[in-house]
Amino acid sequence: MMEQITARRLITDTGEIGFPVVEIEDGKIVSIEEGPENGSTETLTAAFFEIHVHGARSFDFMAADQEGIAEAGRFLATRGVAHYLATTVTAPEDLTLRALERLAEAIERPRAHPSGAPVAAPVGIHLEGPFVSHGKRGVHPVASLREPSVELFDRFQTAARGHIRLMTMAPELPHGVELIEHLTAKGVRVTMGHSMATEAETLAGVAAGARSATHLFNAMRALDHREPGIVGTVLDREDIYAEMICDGVHVHPAVIRLWLKAKGEERAILVTDGISATGMPEGRYQLGDMNVVVKDGVCLSGETLAGSVLTMDRAVANVQKFTGTSLGTAVRLASRNPARMMGMTHLTQMAPGSAANFNLFNEAGDRIGGFLEGRRVE
Repeated sequence: MMEQITARRLITDTGEIGFPVVEIEDGKIVSIEEGPENGSTETLTAAFFEIHVHGARSFDFMAADQEGIAEAGRFLATRGVAHYLATTVTAPEDLTLRALERLAEAIERPRAHPSGAPVAAPVGIHLEGPFVSHGKRGVHPVASLREPSVELFDRFQTAARGHIRLMTMAPELPHGVELIEHLTAKGVRVTMGHSMATEAETLAGVAAGARSATHLFNAMRALDHREPGIVGTVLDREDIYAEMICDGVHVHPAVIRLWLKAKGEERAILVTDGISATGMPEGRYQLGDMNVVVKDGVCLSGETLAGSVLTMDRAVANVQKFTGTSLGTAVRLASRNPARMMGMTHLTQMAPGSAANFNLFNEAGDRIGGFLEGRRVE
C-alpha cells in the first residue's frame, strides 16, 4: 500500500526541497516531489550512519549474542541510526575471533527484535586495534597490543567472513604502511588513531591509503607548532576525513569549532564511540574484557576515558550548539560524510528505490522521531 510522508522541508545531500511529499511502498521510496504548502514546521533528513560504536543497552559488541545485538540495534534506531559498523576493542586473540564470528552472523542474518520494533542494521565491522601505539593506547589493554601483521589481519577477516570494513591503526608501527597497503587493496578503509605518528609518518599512512583519523585529538600525539602529528596534518589536508566525539567531554567546544572550520562540511564525521552503558543508568559496564565505570555521563577505566554514552541524535544537537552550524550541515556529518568515506553512499541516499530511512526534526533542530523502511520510530 502506498503511503506518504510530508514535512516543511527535506534536507538532501547537497540542498533542500521545500514541502516535500515522499511516497513509500514496501519500505522503499517511490518518489520525492515538491508539494504544496502544508503548514508543517518539521524537517525531514536522511537517517544516521554510525561508524564507531561499541554497543548499547548493556550489550557490548565484543560479547553480545544475537538477541543482544538486536537490542542494541533497536536502541540505536530510536536515536536516529539506520546503519552502523559494530566496533571492536583490543582484546585477546581468541576473544576477538569469537566476537568477529558473532558479528558476521548478525550482519548476514540480522535478528528481529522480539517486540517487532525497527532495528538499526549492522553493515560491517570496525576493528579498533590491536595494531595501536603503546604510547597512545587509551584503555586498549597493553597485553593484547600487536605489531601490524598482514597474516593476523587476514585471520581476523576470515573469522569475520569478509565483513571488516574499517580499521583503526597506528601508521608509524613496524609494518604499518605495509598493512595499510594490504587493507586498501582489499577494500578495507583505514583510519589512523591511537597513535604517536609524526607528520611524516602520517603522510606515509595517507600515501598507503589511509582515509581518515579516529576520534581526532583523542589518543594521538598532541598538536605542536614544530611537529603537527596526525592532528595538524589531517586538519591541514582537504582530502582526509576526521571523526569527532562531540559530547563536550572528549574535546572542548572551542576545539570542535576549530575541527569543523578546518574539515568543513565535506570531511568532518560525527561519531559517538558509544559503549554498552549507552542508554543505561550509571554504574559498572564492560568494554571488551575491561571494566568501565560510568558516572556523571563520563566513562572511565581507571582514570582514562573509555568511550562514551553519547548518542548520535545528541551529537547532532551538540555540534549545532557548540559551533552554530546549521541542521543541514550537522546531519550530513552523521550521514552523508561517513557513507562517502566508507564508499557506501547507497546507505544514505534518498532516491526512488532506496530504503525509506528518515529522521524528523523540530524547528529547534532536535530529533523528534523517524522512519526505518517506512516504519515510524520514536
